[in-house]
Amino acid sequence: MSLRILLADDHAMFRSGLRAVLGTQNDLSCVAEVADGQAAVEETARLRPDVAILDIRMPRLDGLSAAERILAAPDNTTKVIVLTTYDEDSYVYRALHMGASGFLLKSAPPEDTIAAVHIAARGDALIDPSVTRRLIARFAGSIAPPAPPTELERLTARENDVLLLLAQAHSNTEIARHLGIGDETVKTHVSRILAKLHLRDRTQAVVYAVSHRLVSPSVTARPPGKETAGPHGGRNPRPFR
Repeated sequence: MSLRILLADDHAMFRSGLRAVLGTQNDLSCVAEVADGQAAVEETARLRPDVAILDIRMPRLDGLSAAERILAAPDNTTKVIVLTTYDEDSYVYRALHMGASGFLLKSAPPEDTIAAVHIAARGDALIDPSVTRRLIARFAGSIAPPAPPTELERLTARENDVLLLLAQAHSNTEIARHLGIGDETVKTHVSRILAKLHLRDRTQAVVYAVSHRLVSPSVTARPPGKETAGPHGGRNPRPFR
């Protein structure tokens, strides 16, 4: 069954190009194109696509405000990817905290955008690796070390180990290998961590860990060589699986 995609961008030529890229994949189907954020909110509510790709700069309602309304809907199941040329930290930070599944630059190669749709649709979260490294370094360096949050006391020792590895952008397979446990056990630990800390997804777990100084930005920000290889030999955004 094809993944249903909504595109929102006020540049018709860019939308056409992105639709053509998505059209190269048999399992992706563009069900709507809109030119402003308000239309994105309305069409998402009407069509319920699997993934909405939203540009930040749009008329009537900007992409971040549109994403916030989409994600706040009680019955929403659509995953949101924020797509922009404006790689400013404040945009990334706001997108992550409202629950967006990803943040990609418009300059990303086509295969990265295709990979981002698949990653978001399956419930994982991603950020362009270069944006991740800069955001975490700046964010962690701009805050004072807080007192240890009391909710961390709810985690078991093993869950704490998994959280620290999760915050370093390790996949479930990597965490399982490091701790000597099975992939399914890791998935169970991750679900319990998110529930106990009241986090939406794995991206918020990274922000949480960094904001509470559980890991340092130098540890969390992976070097470029650690990003996963794309289907055409390029590097895909690192998913938090």
